[in-house]
Amino acid sequence: MGSNLLSELSVAGMVCQNNVFLAPMAGYTDLPFRTMCESLGAGLTFTEMVSAKGLHYGNEETAKLLLPRAALLPGETRPQAAQIFGSDPDLMREACESEKLAPFDLIDINMGCPMPKIVRNGDGSALMENMPLAEKVISACVKSGKRVSVKFRTGIDGAHKKTAEFAKLCEGAGAAMITVHGRTRDKIYAGPCDYEEIAAAKRAVGIPVVGNGGVWNAADFRKMRERTGVDAVMVARAALYDPCVFAEIAGRERPPLLPLFLRRLEETKALYGERFALVSMRKAAAFYVKGLPGAAAYKRQFFAAETTEEVASLAARCFPPKEA
Repeated sequence: MGSNLLSELSVAGMVCQNNVFLAPMAGYTDLPFRTMCESLGAGLTFTEMVSAKGLHYGNEETAKLLLPRAALLPGETRPQAAQIFGSDPDLMREACESEKLAPFDLIDINMGCPMPKIVRNGDGSALMENMPLAEKVISACVKSGKRVSVKFRTGIDGAHKKTAEFAKLCEGAGAAMITVHGRTRDKIYAGPCDYEEIAAAKRAVGIPVVGNGGVWNAADFRKMRERTGVDAVMVARAALYDPCVFAEIAGRERPPLLPLFLRRLEETKALYGERFALVSMRKAAAFYVKGLPGAAAYKRQFFAAETTEEVASLAARCFPPKEA
């Protein structure tokens, strides 16, 4: 099923082939996963969120999160985005100006993460409670000369929604795009998506607005676009369970899962090593088997695997050889 709501999108001169994006997800959106989603139809992908403080102190694990597409696909020129978090304007600008972020066409600032360890440090969605500081952070990042976007929520809780107000703040500080996750912080990832609040943000600003939350298939993509008027739609957890959702939204034939999985496994192993690939691809397989006959038993077997070869062998047995 294609959608006539799928279209090219320009963000301050950065042209995305289409307007369905892969969300930044901590622990999941590494380079092989991002390139796989691009091959399936994602118009823009984001790294998982990276600490500006970690970059400042030269943390090796932080740097690993920022492998650019050229590490796998030299010469590929489509846009790519990185997400950073922090609340120190100077460190955030320094991160934007860093060599590690140089390959990325767009730097997204996380102002929506609801996780307590992030919020306690004044980062993520905590910045929605400190709007003067949020404005300073965005402005500092814009001064780096990089193209900047901001991802945020509708508010802290139902009594304190400020979507349109925060959207205007982002635009005023120089953001080229915003993404609104249609839930308040206290909801984490549960409950329905608030289309009206996303629509309010769209009405409030002139820059492109991306809607995020509750998009699991092409019908949800269409609903988000029609109910909110957003310029683009971001897919998050649905891509973990079924990366072929991008093909579905783009109106393409859904490819078989096994070759995708095996290629991702090999690329992950080549880039990050056996141990990382083993842990990462066991997690991936656990998402993919959901809904298959015998899913619980397969999941146990994947997590018991001790090598990537075992993971590959098990995948060959349990994933359908071709898309039904």
